[in-house]
Amino acid sequence: MAITHATDQNFAGEIGSGVVLVDFWAPWCGPCKMIAPVLEEVDAEMGDKVKIVKLDVDENPETSAQYGVMSIPTLLVFKNGEQVDKVVGYQPKENLVSLLEKHI
Repeated sequence: MAITHATDQNFAGEIGSGVVLVDFWAPWCGPCKMIAPVLEEVDAEMGDKVKIVKLDVDENPETSAQYGVMSIPTLLVFKNGEQVDKVVGYQPKENLVSLLEKHI
């Protein structure tokens, strides 16, 4: 599965079912650029069990505000539309995999 890019308009639909990891990011954010290839690796390994969604906070301020995203990257884990976990800042792949495996 490929990583999906969400917007304020389609966000609810993107997180509606299964386990979804949402990366709140911005193009100018250094740690966001560092975590992007990590997310690609997680998607390659776990893409059949987990959906990964990226949301640009500059272009989608409503969703960012709704979930209280103050610093980026913020990674939220949703299960069937409900937020079940949150980490802020760059995370190594092992951390993300174990974070997601708790909810699968």
